[in-house]
Amino acid sequence: MRCSDHEGSGQGERLQARDSQNGRNMYRDVPLIITATPNVSWLYPEVRYPRTIEALVQEAARCQAAGAAILHVHAEAQWAETVEALQSASDMIIQCGMSSLPIPERMDVFHQGADMISVIASHHDEAFSEVDVHVLHPREELIEYAALARAYGVKLEMEIWHAGSAWNLRYMIDRGLLEPPCFTSLFFGWPGGTWSPPTVEEYLSRIRVLPLDAVKTVSAMGGEQLQLLATAIAHGDHVRVGTEDHPFNRAGEHASTHELVAEIVELASALGRPIASPAEARTMVGLPGRKAVRGAA
Repeated sequence: MRCSDHEGSGQGERLQARDSQNGRNMYRDVPLIITATPNVSWLYPEVRYPRTIEALVQEAARCQAAGAAILHVHAEAQWAETVEALQSASDMIIQCGMSSLPIPERMDVFHQGADMISVIASHHDEAFSEVDVHVLHPREELIEYAALARAYGVKLEMEIWHAGSAWNLRYMIDRGLLEPPCFTSLFFGWPGGTWSPPTVEEYLSRIRVLPLDAVKTVSAMGGEQLQLLATAIAHGDHVRVGTEDHPFNRAGEHASTHELVAEIVELASALGRPIASPAEARTMVGLPGRKAVRGAA
């Protein structure tokens, strides 16, 4: 089996699909997967976030209670300890980020048996407040990540920044390198040479070049975030929120990640989308239950 190799040309029709019996948006029954990102704010580094493993475990519990199913974490040089602590305290899906780092610096993620690891499907070119990130990621690296994912049972979170990222994703699919369903995160409004406009038009364009059966999560920086995430929720896709992405609530005030998750739950309720539990999210993204993960480690 492999991720679908059908083009997304029918995506427009899919977005307009309605239940023929009651006129209801068919995606109202699709549980919404919320990814929480309680990490450093790249644009507003003064914003508080958990800086110790203990504090991260506590915030993870609050994020799960608020409605998040996936926890996206940064733990350079402490991957093993961080993943172990989170797995012991929570059944959330643990997604290890910092895809800009070279593979040797991320091997503890595989050795510890994390659920997911972030992989950028293009190159890093980001312009943040205190750092510029420029890292090349050739297709040979993508092939190596795919081999490690198979060997260790860790799912790849494929970061899709523009249409070129989607081309590289297609490259991997065509070679049978990814286990279905593909899990993708779509980025909008992140500053730098991989920037794309945080607009509904850009979102619709992006998903049209992705596999129809891919799991799609939307991340946006900036004040346009709410409109874009609402669009993704209404169209059956999933969302990512937290201090890393956009650390402001609807009132424009700094907020913790679990508070931002709670706001998204309210929005999803208004749009008729139920919230996925970690167990439901595991089924949706093709991950085994936590006990199976631990048993295989």
